[in-house]
Amino acid sequence: MLDLVQLRSFVSIAQFGSFTLASQKLGLRQSTVSQHLQRLEEAIGRRLIDRDTHGVRLTADGEALLPHARELLALERQTASLFEGEKPSGRLRLGISEDLVSGQLPTLLREFIADYPAVELHLTVALSKDLADMQDKGDLDLVFAKRRLGDRRGEAILREPLVWLAADPEAMMEKTVLPLIVFPPPSLTRTLLMEALERAALPWRIVCSCQSLSGLTAAARAGMGVLVQPRSLAPLGLRELPPSALPKIEDVEFILVASPGADQNTVTAFNRLVRERVANALHSTR
Repeated sequence: MLDLVQLRSFVSIAQFGSFTLASQKLGLRQSTVSQHLQRLEEAIGRRLIDRDTHGVRLTADGEALLPHARELLALERQTASLFEGEKPSGRLRLGISEDLVSGQLPTLLREFIADYPAVELHLTVALSKDLADMQDKGDLDLVFAKRRLGDRRGEAILREPLVWLAADPEAMMEKTVLPLIVFPPPSLTRTLLMEALERAALPWRIVCSCQSLSGLTAAARAGMGVLVQPRSLAPLGLRELPPSALPKIEDVEFILVASPGADQNTVTAFNRLVRERVANALHSTR
């Protein structure tokens, strides 16, 4: 029989790509997390994770186990919710970064509403900086967005590389002036890619600026230029440019930020769902 504690450690290692980060997030010693993995591998009789100087990666057996492990942990969460003393209820004003709309958001909202029907969900989709401003004004209870490395706002859920994407990468690499498809200010992604281009002293021009990710994606698929997105959220129909083609962009972190006055039961329930579904789903697409 599979041990849920061991599975949770395995999923956390897969999610963060690091024994150290997994142990920090779980509140356990690193040796304990390693022991959980060892016992799980012994119970299954298969090696699940390989370690080398570059970090950790799932084996083929680990990749096969991961979705089932997530399902078992989700079932545990749903079962526990049936017996919670005080179930989440009332209004939750939720802010979601535009980057996440085309990814796991529909599944996330569907599961949250199914688990907690007494919660009245109000959804706002915007750029991360705009969401932070709205939250500071008291208009949002919980925000799921991005921050740049080193920022202190919120609790980091996942670190992601930003990558250059295009419908035809080879054609973009031949451009003497790089055509950019970007969010308008105050987009964090826009700021970071501009900084990377300035450091490399590469010429560029903006050919499309749009508040909506669907609009930017349409422009990129039409071959208008290059779009930058977190690697695991790369839209279908776009391919990543080779690392040597354009300068490396600073990574970003996805974060959860709860307002002081938000209902803690509701915030805790949503945070748990994000960790079990969204973060793991983002990692599994790498």
